[in-house]
Amino acid sequence: MTAPSIRSRVVVIGGGVLGVSTATQLVRAGAEVTLLTEGELASGASGRSLSWLNTAGLRSPEYHALRQLGIDRYRTLAARADVSGFLRFDGGLTWAPEGESFRPVLEHERAIGYDAQWLAADEVAAWTPGVDPAAVASEGAIFNPGEGWVDLPSLVAFLAAEFTSRGGTLITAAGHVEVVVEDGRAVGAVTPDGRRFDADAVLLATGPGVPAQVAEHGVTIEDGSPTALLVWTKPVETELTAVLNTPNVAVRPTPTGALALDSAWSEEALVVGDDGSVTVPDGIVDRLLEEASRVLAGNPRLELDGFGIGGKPIPGDGEPVLGELEQIPGYFVAFTHSGATLGLIAGELLAREILTGEASPLLDTFRPARFSAALV
Repeated sequence: MTAPSIRSRVVVIGGGVLGVSTATQLVRAGAEVTLLTEGELASGASGRSLSWLNTAGLRSPEYHALRQLGIDRYRTLAARADVSGFLRFDGGLTWAPEGESFRPVLEHERAIGYDAQWLAADEVAAWTPGVDPAAVASEGAIFNPGEGWVDLPSLVAFLAAEFTSRGGTLITAAGHVEVVVEDGRAVGAVTPDGRRFDADAVLLATGPGVPAQVAEHGVTIEDGSPTALLVWTKPVETELTAVLNTPNVAVRPTPTGALALDSAWSEEALVVGDDGSVTVPDGIVDRLLEEASRVLAGNPRLELDGFGIGGKPIPGDGEPVLGELEQIPGYFVAFTHSGATLGLIAGELLAREILTGEASPLLDTFRPARFSAALV
């Protein structure tokens, strides 16, 4: 960062990948940074994310470009540090439900230059091992060789170690932290026990909690965050290294030799009470384990190790929300579904904006002000 800093003291609220990534970029640039988390690091959405690194499928050109940059920054990280234990680029394999077709998706991906290979079921093993060809759709599957996965808790710990080594102040288990707004601008944060942290700017990166918190100051950010379920298996013998996105289950390897699983149908099956409590209906977890076994070569028996439940950050229009609130100078937000893919690039761009006051054109499409404009 070569531009002069106009804000030297920054408070970051949120211990997930977006908050920790931005905080680390800020201290690299010489800022005085306090990072406050409600619980422990990565105890929210970053701790229960499938963490598939990709820009597959149909997206706006601006969103696709930002995600491509996100993947690029992970490759840079892998070239500069030994992070192979929690960051891998072994590709992603996906196929459509029987009766539907992913051919249009393939054509779109190739048209925008996204590396995409069309594989028949009997060709899959040669490209990515560990998949049962009998589970692949009869029309075939899309393999994206440039995709990967990251274990976000490990990445967050890696970044947090650098953050503190460079002099950043990390305060975990702070409880629900509030942004302090005085005379129309953000001037710091306060914890439930009354501790106040003054700052020139504040970043709120609390995942699905962002829309409700900015609403307290009269700012609208549309929220489409569902309650989601991520299941972890015990370690299992499998050759799988790629991320699988299949009609009934998504499967991602983990650093311990276990697997992480989720699906759209299991998310929809959760019962959310009026008080916010969540019930997982009987049989849901077992079915996820069965669906994952079915797509793996040899159909190994998968045993449950644990699961996480909570809000999955998704803005109302599906696009990231990144940058300064138009109504409250000094108040920045980071709220997006693609926290894993965007984690490093979003932190880089937000830190530069916070410190210099210069808006990045890469974030112009994703400003929070778009929701206020829609209400006019």
